[in-house]
Amino acid sequence: MSKLGDLGARLHRGEVGYDFVRNRKLWYGLSILITITAIVGLAVRGLNMGIEFQGGAVFTTPKTSVSVAQAEEYATEASGHQAIVQKLGNDTLRIQISGVDTSKSDEIKKTLAGDLKMDPERINADLVGPSWGDQIANKAWQGLGIFMVLVVIYLAIAFEWRMAIAAFVALIHDITITIGIYALVGFEVTPGTVIGLLTILGYSLYDTVVVFDSLKEQTKDITKQNRWTYAEIANRSINSTLVRSINTTVVALLPVAGLLFIGGGVLGAGMLNDISLSLFVGLAAGAYSSIFIATPLVADLKEREPQLKALKKRVLAKRAQADHDVEPAADGPYDDEPADATPAVVGPRAQSASRSRGKGGKRR
Repeated sequence: MSKLGDLGARLHRGEVGYDFVRNRKLWYGLSILITITAIVGLAVRGLNMGIEFQGGAVFTTPKTSVSVAQAEEYATEASGHQAIVQKLGNDTLRIQISGVDTSKSDEIKKTLAGDLKMDPERINADLVGPSWGDQIANKAWQGLGIFMVLVVIYLAIAFEWRMAIAAFVALIHDITITIGIYALVGFEVTPGTVIGLLTILGYSLYDTVVVFDSLKEQTKDITKQNRWTYAEIANRSINSTLVRSINTTVVALLPVAGLLFIGGGVLGAGMLNDISLSLFVGLAAGAYSSIFIATPLVADLKEREPQLKALKKRVLAKRAQADHDVEPAADGPYDDEPADATPAVVGPRAQSASRSRGKGGKRR
């Protein structure tokens, strides 16, 4: 078995692990810091909305020897707005200008033709009105909102409302970070960006639901035992699915990285950037939130329940009794726990306890 596969099996059995839930305040603080940075970037720089959302014009020229940089300068001077120029096949140019009034498109077209030294009739113009762009933007936000509501309803029915709230917070976390990165980088927001956002939410939910399903299964009749708290079982659920989450994320990130860094960067296929950046940032943020945000938040909410508060007190009291060398009535497992119970996280305390026992389970 490979080292990673062996680690995954040991994590699943609870033989090793990392205490994600106990260190949740650290992850909460880190997430808050990243989220504040994203919000500040969004407030200061704003989003570079494409013509589909704010209207504008797209001019496609015939074959020309004019460089992209020179064409951008000509288009900016002619329109008074920042232009995006891409070189297409056969040395043709695609000049996109957002925010311009469609009534001025003919004037801009003639000015461009003069600067590029070509016949205006040979330049193809596609116009998008601002009212149509507003409708597209509203539809995009409505679709995103409906998606979020349906997700919360489904999780509340399939699991419980606390898990639905935790998943919703994780999704908001992922969206905020992704939009903030768009604002900081300055990539154009297009319908492809919205598609990318919806896609990454699906990936984020997949990882979260896998952990929640494991947690739901392991916490059945949790109050009938006195060995583990809810938070410790939640942590074991994260560890048991950790390698699976990492593998899923890495496999998904590799082709997206190819789109972003090779397709968009090396090959200059700028139209790929709008969707590949949202996928790349969102997949990474989704994997992070499912491990470090969603499940620890569920543990926080659940341990506010009276019965789980009482369970935690019983568990801690029994451990305090054991630390003072007061043994239970029997040498074997506690009478209210299975004989093959495994720890949520194996650490120095658990290891030293195992070494201090002799054969037959008795202390030396």
